[in-house]
Amino acid sequence: MAADTRQPLRAEIARAARLARDSEDHARARQHPKGKFTARERLDLLFDDGSFEELGRFAGGNINAGIAGSAVVTGFGTVRGRKVGVYAQDFSVRGGTMGQAEGEKICHLLDMAMQLHVPVVALIDSGGARIQEGVAALTQYGRIFKKTCEASGVIPQISLILGPCAGGAVYCPALTDIIVMTKENSYMFVTGPDVVKAATGEQISMDELGGGYVHNATSGVAHYLGEDEVDAIDYTRTLLAYLPSNCDEEAPRYAYSNGHVEDEAAKRISTIVPDNDRQPYDVVDVIRCLVDYGEFLEVHELFAQSVVVGFACIKGQSVGIVANQPAVRAGILDVDASEKLARFVRLCDAFNIPVITLVDVPGYKPGSDQEHAGIIRRGAKVIYAYANAEVPLITVVLRKAFGGAYIVMGSKSMGADVNFAWPNSQIAVLGAQGAVNIIHRKELRKAQDNGEDVAAVRARLVSEYEESTVNANLSLEMGEIDAMIDPAQTRETIERSLEMLKAKKSVRRYHRRHGNQPL
Repeated sequence: MAADTRQPLRAEIARAARLARDSEDHARARQHPKGKFTARERLDLLFDDGSFEELGRFAGGNINAGIAGSAVVTGFGTVRGRKVGVYAQDFSVRGGTMGQAEGEKICHLLDMAMQLHVPVVALIDSGGARIQEGVAALTQYGRIFKKTCEASGVIPQISLILGPCAGGAVYCPALTDIIVMTKENSYMFVTGPDVVKAATGEQISMDELGGGYVHNATSGVAHYLGEDEVDAIDYTRTLLAYLPSNCDEEAPRYAYSNGHVEDEAAKRISTIVPDNDRQPYDVVDVIRCLVDYGEFLEVHELFAQSVVVGFACIKGQSVGIVANQPAVRAGILDVDASEKLARFVRLCDAFNIPVITLVDVPGYKPGSDQEHAGIIRRGAKVIYAYANAEVPLITVVLRKAFGGAYIVMGSKSMGADVNFAWPNSQIAVLGAQGAVNIIHRKELRKAQDNGEDVAAVRARLVSEYEESTVNANLSLEMGEIDAMIDPAQTRETIERSLEMLKAKKSVRRYHRRHGNQPL
């Protein structure tokens, strides 16, 4: 009886459903030969099974004329049970170009995400502005730029570049928090190879100009280089697990109990760092000994490798980790490392994620190239980031911290809440060798003139300087270091500090429109 009384399926609905199926078949035929997924296949990889709810499936289309919709898919789904907004450009529809309909859908999605206070993921695969629509298409980019800026620091925004992204369109992802690219089929540039050749005569391929590796390793525009689309999307899902849904939420916490594995890692940590402060080691090995399950999600892995930044959990608490990397240029700070570090600290501070800083830094990279590249202006970004951070800041000096680099790397004077140092750590204006060469230059010259063993004299002076000045005792006595800790106590100490600081609240000391950060 019930089957007989059902309303008949309307022809219009059947036509729309058939059109949707045909358009997806068309998309697969266009994308798969290029080694690319369709927009909706990418959404299946991103979201929990069956959770995606599309908005405006046929908006911008003409069902009667056989046009399924616009060149972008928008909607909401869940990632590990948490709601996330998405817009995915569909290259199979007019090359994924941006027109008025596409702009309207994206802006509506961003508005809803802001109202719901949930993250937004953008899947970029587009030929740029739709030339046929002229300034109307360009206007949509302006609207998206403005809304992306309004959402900045309110909700996490992640961009995956899974195809071309050229011209003014590049600034849509550039304004977001994290950019993920792939080794193949992923390109970003303001002016393409043809325009570059016409303007400058330079012949360059798309990969060399704006491929995934270039933007991860050279320009620093992108933060992760995926092996393929599946890897890029999986990284995004993992990244979202460390971020809250919005700036009003606390950083995620997960159930975790310490056990035998943590005890073994604590014992191993002291064997990783050599006593010789000039001998390199991989600080990522130290980080993996400190964090839950040894899992560390690195950000900007291929760029400015003398510092390491990324996300992890410590006893279930999501944290951001910043560390010097002695295995690369001794862990120095240069212009690129400074910007990488500063941007990451700002990201953590925007979304209530505590920052753990592991320090082993000899100073700033010297040289005219650094001065001319703006180490003063760009290095000041690190100072601004730490000085304005309101999240818990915990710093551990592993081996050495010299000069201005010591100050900016989460020192107590910069606003860190608690600072610790390993017993053999060295904290001073300058390393012992350099300091002795300056302070005792007359004495060394006199020893040389008198025929004495200059190397032996220098070694004695270095030893005296290390004993009186370079060790961390002075910082401990001044209160700049809260405690000396054994390397094996590092994780436990950080755990206790996080627990102590979990109720830390931001305090607005002055009324102002905003600061004027060095840019």
